[in-house]
Amino acid sequence: MIDANIETLGDLVVVQFGFPFRGSISGLAAGSVRAVQMKDVDPELGVNWGGVLRTELSGFKKPDWLRPEDVLFVSRGSRFYAVCIDAPPGPAVCSPHFFHLLVKPNAKMLPGFVAWQINQPPFQRQLRQAAEGSSQLSIRRPVLESLRLSVPALVDQRRIVALATLARRERQVLQGLIRNREQQLQTLAEKLASNPIPSEQEATHP
Repeated sequence: MIDANIETLGDLVVVQFGFPFRGSISGLAAGSVRAVQMKDVDPELGVNWGGVLRTELSGFKKPDWLRPEDVLFVSRGSRFYAVCIDAPPGPAVCSPHFFHLLVKPNAKMLPGFVAWQINQPPFQRQLRQAAEGSSQLSIRRPVLESLRLSVPALVDQRRIVALATLARRERQVLQGLIRNREQQLQTLAEKLASNPIPSEQEATHP
């Protein structure tokens, strides 16, 4: 059994809005800023930086730049989840579909543990109960800040994050083996279809 304190998310992290782009984000091949959108993020793989759109920022708002181990929370749509990001390859922001979470300096909380716990069934139940909207569900910032997290000791958080990382790698390896086996079977099926084995009657009566 792991001992843990119960605290609200707002006591542990600063919840920021994504950059307020006006309308669709315009891509520029030589843009100096990367804009992370929902299509770029996967709960298993994190941010696919290679596919992130380059752009330039307009307006007077000072950007909240993404940094290593920041947490992005998908706040709209049919599935709410969080990812702890790795180091951006350059200046980067996230779109308004995300909340940008930064663990407070005095909080004894690992960013990776925050993302892991948000994605687990107990917190997901809180999110489903708190979601609002008819055509598209969303989570408002005050509501997100009011939801509860369990906070064990840092040593336990590290163990859980390490175990979750190992489990994710195992899933990726197994999924790769399954894909390879399916490709082998498909190749075999194609060969059988293009080179049928003659029936016994055809073999004896050329």
